[in-house]
Amino acid sequence: MRGAVLARASSFLPAVLALTVASAAPALARPKPAPGAIAPAQLTPQQQEWISRAHRFDRAGWTYLRIDGPPRERGFQHGYLLAREIEASLRAARREWGYESGMEWSWLVQKGEQLLLTHIDPELLAEMDGIVEGLAAAGVKSTRTEIITYNASIELTGYWWPTVKKDIGSRSPDRPKQSCSSFIATGGMTADGGIVLGHNTMTGYPSADCNVVLEIVPRDGHRILMQGVPGWIHSGTDFFITEAGLVGSETTIGGFSGFDEKGVPEFVRMRRATQDASSIDEWCAIMRKGNNGGYANSWLIGDVKTSEIARLELGLKHVGFERTRDGYFVGSNLAEDLKVLRLETDEHETDIRVSAVARRVRWKQLMRENKGRITVDLAKSFEGDHLDTYVGQERLGSRSLCAHWEDETTDPGEAAFSPSGTVDAKAVDSNMAKRMAFAARWGSGCGTAFDAATFLEKHPQFDWMTGILRSRPWQPWAEFRAGE
Repeated sequence: MRGAVLARASSFLPAVLALTVASAAPALARPKPAPGAIAPAQLTPQQQEWISRAHRFDRAGWTYLRIDGPPRERGFQHGYLLAREIEASLRAARREWGYESGMEWSWLVQKGEQLLLTHIDPELLAEMDGIVEGLAAAGVKSTRTEIITYNASIELTGYWWPTVKKDIGSRSPDRPKQSCSSFIATGGMTADGGIVLGHNTMTGYPSADCNVVLEIVPRDGHRILMQGVPGWIHSGTDFFITEAGLVGSETTIGGFSGFDEKGVPEFVRMRRATQDASSIDEWCAIMRKGNNGGYANSWLIGDVKTSEIARLELGLKHVGFERTRDGYFVGSNLAEDLKVLRLETDEHETDIRVSAVARRVRWKQLMRENKGRITVDLAKSFEGDHLDTYVGQERLGSRSLCAHWEDETTDPGEAAFSPSGTVDAKAVDSNMAKRMAFAARWGSGCGTAFDAATFLEKHPQFDWMTGILRSRPWQPWAEFRAGE
């Protein structure tokens, strides 16, 4: 969902909320306040009724959250039931922003409000206000402006900040963007002719807080089932299914620069498109309208009603778009559209020493070798693949689809032994999407465990991450569906 852009929810606090709220009982469990936090409030009868329509449980390293109702009520459910996770995420966000930029978090929050507030529609503002209210009821203090900045952190830290930091005397290098791998296939590529979509998130391990499966049941628009981050009204990793039959994912366009302060935030456009669109064309039109260049991605979209798939590459000045009912599209952080690639990035598609290029080569190998056979089970195996096409060997490193930068010393695009790489894997096909379900694995796509204490002892150059870098044990694949 992001690279070392911003470390969030690195260590979740123990769950102290009821995992399933089946009624509006007065004895509804409330979280205990953390040191320095505000005291949790007694829920009003109205708030208890709101919470009675929400649902939370944990499975295989994931936290499933269902929120239902008008925007403020959905937000309250979200903020209250994920209060401890959001608190940890915000604490880590504040800390890493200060470490990486040398600037105060309060400064970024102020700038975020100035840049973004007028571009957020009333429904989404109400949902974020509800999150703040839910947090307060759980004993966690935040503000509307902080939640806005937190939701926009990818585009603010990775796209806006590089355009302005020279004006305040900064000489620090741009921080790396998110690195993900994804494919979508249909027609003659798949075993049944339907759509198969696979995606894994490659990010800095302190940022590995995207283990939320979020079901949103709005009063207007389509139900959404998507991967998410505690406290975000959008996905961030952008793996989603909608009641309209749309499935989607993205991979960041690497080496991209450009940001329009007058545009609509990416997180707003993504959420609006996913909730409101009934077709690929409608989804892409919403994403393009008011594009600010933030979080520039190659979007892989499918419509299970028609078995059509598309790739939308959204730069700031240029747009690439392709569609088919018989073929595939892949994403590995390298733009395919030549105008976007040549005119809006500093990347090139032939240096196979670089992770994005090596993974692009591997995707094409796998598509060619498995034409006509692709299923969800094969998608799972793709997401755990370790072939490094540069050296032609299976190895744990940065150039494989299941990436492990912590074992890497030679990638020119990353610090040696950087604690980053693949932190999840997801897969869905048309049959699953029609019942709003997908398969997911938390941790590396191959299942390899990561132990934070052992890593920090071995690599003390990253000791600033102590307390926010968390372990990820082996986890099995699990299935999630809307309505659980």
